Amino acid sequence: MLKTLAKALRLILWIFGIATGVLFIVYFWNLDQKVLGWSYVQVNKIFDRKKTDIKF
Repeated sequence: MLKTLAKALRLILWIFGIATGVLFIVYFWNLDQKVLGWSYVQVNKIFDRKKTDIKF
């Protein structure tokens, strides 16, 4: 039972370490803002192509 507990704890720590590393990389290189900026440009390209007919 102690071996399975140690194995589970090691798995949890490994997952926590990977998540911390990924979040640090995203924070350090400001990747979330870069992805949002890129997606903003892509969405605007799509909607700028559509013809609009505004009548009041």
